[in-house]
This record gives sequence, C-alpha cells and structure tokens, in this order.
Amino acid sequence: MLLAMLFAAAAAFGAIITAFHAAPGALENSPTFHFGRGLAYGMINIYLIKTATVFMFTTSTIALYTHLTPRWLALGGYVVAIILLIGSYYLDWSLLVFPLWVLLISLSILWEKEAAPSSS
Repeated sequence: MLLAMLFAAAAAFGAIITAFHAAPGALENSPTFHFGRGLAYGMINIYLIKTATVFMFTTSTIALYTHLTPRWLALGGYVVAIILLIGSYYLDWSLLVFPLWVLLISLSILWEKEAAPSSS
C-alpha cells in the first residue's frame, strides 16, 4: 500500500510538472492545477505518511518482542512515529524521519548479523 501510494503521488506530481512545462502561463490559475496539487499533497501527507507511521509502530513492536534491534532503537521508533503522526502537518523536516529511521534499523540488523559468529 505504501509503495503504491508513493507511485501514485509521483505520477500526480509528474503530471503537474509536465503540464506546467507545456503551458506555464495557463496553468497558474487553472482549477485542474489546484486539484492536482491538492491530490498529490493529500496522497503524500495524509495517506503515505500515516501508512509509514503504522509501519513504524508495527515494526517497533515486533523489534521489542523479538529483540531484533536494540531496545533504544525500538522505543525510538515509537517516538519518531508520534512525531511523524502529529508533526507532519507543522514541521516540514519531519517527513525525513521515516527514511532515516529505516536506515538506522537496517544498519542495526546488518551490524548484528556481521557481529554474530558464523556457524559453519
């Protein structure tokens, strides 16, 4: 769902950019432009961000119960998810916390895998 919404929002933004490139003067006051912009914003800020928040809550819960990541990283996932859930309307930088959190989780799993003794 998250990936499908991302591709749909990218298509909406791409349509806006293509239309603006074709006729920049005609698009500024066009109701279609405002609809497309609102659609793309809604897809990103309402659906995509909220889906990412649910993913973070779920992954943090799984990480706490299975000890997949360090405890501080799993608890930090809850904090970051709340920031993303509430702050995405007010703080523009809050949209970057999801990719950074995914990077931290990925690096944590990678480091733990390399640190584990191989059973050959």
